[in-house]
Amino acid sequence: MKVLIAGATGALGVPLVRALIAGGHQVIGLTRTPDNGRSLSALGAQPVVADAMDRDSLLRAVDGLHADAVVHALTALKKTPLRHRDMYQTNALREVGTANLLAAARAVDARKFVAESMTMGYGYGDWGQQVLTEDCPFAPPGRSQELERHLAGFRVLERQLFEATQAGWIEGVSLRYGAFYGPASIRPIIQMLRRRSLPLPDGGRAVMSWIYIEDAAAAIVAALERGKPGQAYNIVDDEPVRVRDFFALLARQSHTPMPLSLPAWVMRLVAPYGTDFFATTMRVSNARAARELGWKPAAAPTYHEGIQRAIQALGQ
Repeated sequence: MKVLIAGATGALGVPLVRALIAGGHQVIGLTRTPDNGRSLSALGAQPVVADAMDRDSLLRAVDGLHADAVVHALTALKKTPLRHRDMYQTNALREVGTANLLAAARAVDARKFVAESMTMGYGYGDWGQQVLTEDCPFAPPGRSQELERHLAGFRVLERQLFEATQAGWIEGVSLRYGAFYGPASIRPIIQMLRRRSLPLPDGGRAVMSWIYIEDAAAAIVAALERGKPGQAYNIVDDEPVRVRDFFALLARQSHTPMPLSLPAWVMRLVAPYGTDFFATTMRVSNARAARELGWKPAAAPTYHEGIQRAIQALGQ
């Protein structure tokens, strides 16, 4: 099929472009800059230069194009978000950007739309021993004004996607990802570990579900080919892990010091969003994606393989 990817030069977009082309699909890559367009051409994709937040510009850019599917993989995270305001632009991409990309999907006569969401949409906090499935409530009201702002982004994204699906003109699928990691994101974390500038709230007692970036890209390919309209899928690896255990293994593999521990209330003073993120205990099931998409994390079934793979790629 021919796939239009918004976010084609991002951390998820690049391995996705490669995976789709390797699978025999054609790719149109949406980018904001001509330089990134040249990078897409080098990967074998057709570049289209436009800003997804500018509806008129986007629709002009795709005028006359045809695509069978659209992928929304847009975020605005240049580095690990620590403050709530670091998420505002990504929130806008989930709300306004989704609306604009749905309009573009209609313009190019696409029949499928796959959007990148996150398991954090289940709500920041402590879920204890509960295993979260797609049947759990998604994007509940936030416990604070700032958390509500982030959760509203997830809520609006999926509402727009599934309302369009119910209207019958497109088949929308939402992928709720665990925390991404891979060589590109591990490199700055290793640098922070070396500087002892990555403390963990309360020693990293919280439990998280992660996903290696290549497995994340493979999930989009599976969703394009086999995803059910109006369905959401959790895309996480097979082993939720305590935050301290994840970073302890990373520190050992990269020969860096263990992260420091700070009380959550102290960390919240300087990194309020980072504290909410890394203090959220969330065990997430990937059973539906395995059953309906035929997808399993193959590059890194657990963080053990993922960290080793990322370290080897970096030549550490």
